[in-house]
Amino acid sequence: MELLTLGLFCGALLGCILLHWSILYALVFGLALFWIYGRKKGFHWGQLAHMSLTGIKTAKNILVVFLLIGMLTALWRACGTVPLIICESVGLIGPHTMLLMAFLLNCGISVLTGTAFGTAATMGVICMTMAVTLQVNPILAGGAVLSGVFFGDRLSPVSTSALLVGELTGTSVFDNIRRMLPTTVAPFLLSCAIYGVLGFLSHGGGEPPDLWLLFSKEFSFHWSMLLPALAILALSILKVQVKMAMAVSIGAGILVCLFVRQLELWEILRLLVIGYQAIDPEVASMLNGGGVVSMLQVAVIVCLSSAYAGIFQETGLLNQVKAWIAHLSRRIGPYGGILVTSIFGGMVSCNQTLNIMLTYQLCDDLGEEPAALAIDLEDTAVVVSPLIPWSIACTAPMASIGAPVAGAVAACFLYLLPICRLVGKLCLQRGKRGVTHPI
Repeated sequence: MELLTLGLFCGALLGCILLHWSILYALVFGLALFWIYGRKKGFHWGQLAHMSLTGIKTAKNILVVFLLIGMLTALWRACGTVPLIICESVGLIGPHTMLLMAFLLNCGISVLTGTAFGTAATMGVICMTMAVTLQVNPILAGGAVLSGVFFGDRLSPVSTSALLVGELTGTSVFDNIRRMLPTTVAPFLLSCAIYGVLGFLSHGGGEPPDLWLLFSKEFSFHWSMLLPALAILALSILKVQVKMAMAVSIGAGILVCLFVRQLELWEILRLLVIGYQAIDPEVASMLNGGGVVSMLQVAVIVCLSSAYAGIFQETGLLNQVKAWIAHLSRRIGPYGGILVTSIFGGMVSCNQTLNIMLTYQLCDDLGEEPAALAIDLEDTAVVVSPLIPWSIACTAPMASIGAPVAGAVAACFLYLLPICRLVGKLCLQRGKRGVTHPI
């Protein structure tokens, strides 16, 4: 009955993707399905409701952070932080540096904003526009952008995925970022080298567009527009609690909107809820977004997935799958088992947030310490999800920047990170065996 239940849930997820329906329909169907399974196992409806609520309560902190992130991303657009950083950066782009700079610039913006989709909709759109202008291969450019937007999605202290991993494992986001740096260096440098060589070999040409002229239709730039970003950077370095750091940045953004951009207070309150909406159509196509509304879908996904966790734990629905994963992990190590789980989890869930939660639920008893499990999740589920062509983590950013989904094959960093980790783990494992059993 367990396999039938999980099979029906997987079928619902894939059906929503094929029919272009919201994945939320499948998640609601899954909750009903798991309740029915629990009822067949002898649990009362009241008990099942309690299991679901218990699971949701574990996510209350991350839900508050999601609301803050929605407000933060809207303010950074409205007060000019994002467009000013973009305009200062794009002068580095040329025909032969296009791929490398597309990767690096999207890395930088995604670390600052903590959102892959938001970065793709701003810096990603600009980089793809320049790639077309400079006659750079759109598959390569799309892969460089995809790598960059998820680089910061993994390493930013205000990233929803990083905060979710920290909440699930009971670890500090700042400590996780510090522990991730050693596993980041090699794949990052290799990605830079690959994009640098590919750019040098390209035959692009043309002139990039004048973004200062474009954004001047909406903004009169001032140095104070950088204050919200500087606040996040400084407070992150000082390891100030994430919610407090975001609150300070939000406060700085409101002040800039009031006194520099001279927006009315009601306008600011409105954009905090529904997001920033530029007047100029060209600027709007690059900058519109953010706000509490933009975070509602991911918040609902987290709530439903958390409700699953409570049911899975009490009913034992995943016990058989967990046994298979434990057997596999004994052969290829815990990290290898988590990586395989995240690949299949991403193929089934079609969503990064759900994949993170499913992978955690299936692998949380492999014997890894919470700190190690957090890094393993960051180096698997977070970066594997955007490599799956039918996953929202791949299709949404690619659609927003106008790149083909095939560009995922050129997302070097997303491949190299788990490969480097797996090779390192297997070499270490063999080394230990060699010491224990010398020939």
